[in-house]
Amino acid sequence: MLSGHNIVVGVSGGIAAYKCVEVVSRLRKLGAETFVIMTENAAKLVAPITFRTISNHPVVTHMFEEPKQWNVEHIALAEAADLFLVCPATANVIGKIHCGVADDFLTTTIMACTAPKLICPAMNHNMYINPTVQRNLAGLRQLGYHILEPECGRLASGATGKGRLPEPERIVREAVSILMPKRDLEGLNILVTAGPTREWLDPVRYISNPSTGKMGYALAAAASNRGATVCLVSGPVALEAPPGVIVKKVDTTCEMLDACVEFYPEADVVIGAAAPGDFHLESAHEQKIKKPGGEFQLVLRETPDILKTLGQSKGRRLLVGFAAETQHIFENAVQKIKNKNLDFICANQVGLSDRGFGSDSNVISIIMPDGSYREIGPAPKYEIAMAILDKVKSVIDERQD
Repeated sequence: MLSGHNIVVGVSGGIAAYKCVEVVSRLRKLGAETFVIMTENAAKLVAPITFRTISNHPVVTHMFEEPKQWNVEHIALAEAADLFLVCPATANVIGKIHCGVADDFLTTTIMACTAPKLICPAMNHNMYINPTVQRNLAGLRQLGYHILEPECGRLASGATGKGRLPEPERIVREAVSILMPKRDLEGLNILVTAGPTREWLDPVRYISNPSTGKMGYALAAAASNRGATVCLVSGPVALEAPPGVIVKKVDTTCEMLDACVEFYPEADVVIGAAAPGDFHLESAHEQKIKKPGGEFQLVLRETPDILKTLGQSKGRRLLVGFAAETQHIFENAVQKIKNKNLDFICANQVGLSDRGFGSDSNVISIIMPDGSYREIGPAPKYEIAMAILDKVKSVIDERQD
């Protein structure tokens, strides 16, 4: 699968460095040529000869050691790379790469490399959630680096939390997807909704929900990466627009519906990942509402149901919904499929810290109209998005058979 591809693997000094041995082994079995660079601290955890044996190439551990062949070695590796993988990536090496510090062979080579770069963070939970580390990771994402989120689990310290290096199989799968991206959605126009909506009470107050739009934005990015033409109708969120995606910003549920109706005639697939408000004030106040000094009542009316409205004129389109529930998840999701004329629905439980609103990861059940279902996760939302798009593709293929 990876024959003809050169992968440079940078191993930094985290205890998870031992897992990278299997990563290199798996990449080799897929036909890739692997070249390993180790920091001095990494070499204290795993013997360089191990990587040399597995990769079948010399391992670089020091900036000024005698070169194995006559060239400027870090430039040669940077130019040869089709992918630069840092596994594990410690907080230290992440910070140095983001800030442009090049004081060892790993950071010097990655700075000279123009190939795609995949960073696999692994560290103590408190280190990972530290605002400085998160700022550095966000900065690398903006620079185009691929970040494979760590997993939750038991860490080397004995504590449990997010910071565990993903299993080698998942790291290799991510590397393969970068080197050989699917383009199986080319020719499709996909409409995605994301984020919350706001229903205003007066000029300074509104009713909303905790949706951050991460799931919808992940879907838009994944669909675009797989070749689709994507229109993203987004409520108010603090996220960067995915490259190559048409974005329509809206505020209220009615505005979101109007934007969807505008793009609907061209859509082949609609994925309603937004969390639009279900109620709006019967009559919003033009001026700020003052405290009355006692009981105060608001009269709310239902907002239009976006997916149900679109489902009434679905035609040959494929319509996918989301059901964020706190109880009776399966029953409520199945009912929504029928009421909204959906092809399938993605149901998930909200209100838990490790999934749903605001989380980087999720657990969903893809439920079909006949009641069959498949559970996906826990996994980062981009991986969840790819799984949903796999289902979209399979339903489209079944219709064409």
